[in-house]
Amino acid sequence: MTEELFRQDHYLKRCEATVTCVDERGIGLDRTVFYVMGGGQPGDSGTLTSPDGSAVRIADTRKGEVAGEILHIPEPGQAGLRVGDKVVAEVDWDRRYRHMRVHTALHLLCAVIPAGVTGGQISDGKGRLDFDTQDPLDKDAIAEKLNALIAADHPVGVRWITDAELEAKPELVRTMSVKPPSGQGRVRLLDIQDVDLQPCGGTHVARTGEIGRVAIGKIENKGKHNRRVNIALSE
Repeated sequence: MTEELFRQDHYLKRCEATVTCVDERGIGLDRTVFYVMGGGQPGDSGTLTSPDGSAVRIADTRKGEVAGEILHIPEPGQAGLRVGDKVVAEVDWDRRYRHMRVHTALHLLCAVIPAGVTGGQISDGKGRLDFDTQDPLDKDAIAEKLNALIAADHPVGVRWITDAELEAKPELVRTMSVKPPSGQGRVRLLDIQDVDLQPCGGTHVARTGEIGRVAIGKIENKGKHNRRVNIALSE
């Protein structure tokens, strides 16, 4: 299993690690700061640097076939690593931080639009959520409410509840198609103080003010009960 340092500290940019596997699937480490693709958030890119200064450029980070395994996918033509090698794993921080800002903004969007979420995606500097609603959505009103929540600079933190507590509070789960993982005894919640509380394993900013102003893009009709709202960072 790979120790997931990125879940403990969303601002950790680098760590020392040991290579545990190298094959056609990718490179495994005993610990990593690289976010693994999931929950609509892309996997991190970055570098694995050896003591001699040589670096392997990582294009993506994904889950392995074995539970708890994380694989770092190198760009084509990179120098090889061997099991047991010591490296410094460092994420492409500017890209990751944009992911964090967008991800937190999408949680705020859930607070602005009171409907179930049928899908979503995060990319570099932008993202979208699909809402289970037939109600007309006012682009300008959504932008005003969302940016007001951002400007209020609400603290953002993590809480944990038991599987049983989550089962007793189904209203905490906003996603309709994907349920949070259960069976491990507890579930991780993202808590935007006084605004939003829901299960999430992604990386986020510490305060909503870090997001900066966002723009609401096209609101698309994706079906009888599906409205897609696109957002983008303004900076």
